[in-house]
Amino acid sequence: MKAMILAAGLGKRMLPLTRDCPKPLLKVAGRPLIEHHLLRLAAAGISEVVINTAYLADKLESYLGNGKQFGVNIQYSREGEPLETAGAIAFAAPLLGKQPFILVNGDVFTDYSFESLKGIDPEIAHIVLTKKPDYLVDGDFSLSGNLLLSEPRQFTYTGIGVYNPVWFTQFPKGESIALGPILREQALAARVTAELYTGAWYDVGTPKRLATLEKNLRQH
Repeated sequence: MKAMILAAGLGKRMLPLTRDCPKPLLKVAGRPLIEHHLLRLAAAGISEVVINTAYLADKLESYLGNGKQFGVNIQYSREGEPLETAGAIAFAAPLLGKQPFILVNGDVFTDYSFESLKGIDPEIAHIVLTKKPDYLVDGDFSLSGNLLLSEPRQFTYTGIGVYNPVWFTQFPKGESIALGPILREQALAARVTAELYTGAWYDVGTPKRLATLEKNLRQH
């Protein structure tokens, strides 16, 4: 089973920290965010990783290399310009193959066990939700058993899931396509499954949240 880490974004909300550093290379607990993901994926037995790049791609690739030092083999999906999540999956399809793969946002921090996603074979997607953080007005989705619901927007999407790459080949390669509306539409057709995770998860979206995460980790 392969994994894909999303790492192409501009990180505008993280300025000035991301002026010269791609957001996935910002450090938490002494390691870049993306390095935490790579180590956890390797620990779960996931050794083949695709990383999409665009903003400051050279710095990201220079640091990560071929991934050997993290126990994985990295292939890069070089977008040039960020394509949003669904567009990124469609663009990376030749590298992802035809089997379900784990998708992880490069700008989140979590202790979620990727091993629990191995063996899941979704029609389109199986995503991981979490309790809505206090700083968000609305969540993203809700749950009924293991089915994803588009309403009410009770829980927040963690940026973690298992996706069927073949389903995404229907979209034009190289176009910017958002994932949220697709998940919402397919949830209405009961074609997306989900689970609720109650462990540690942080969206490192602003310098303040990054500082809060660092503080919380030091206290534990």
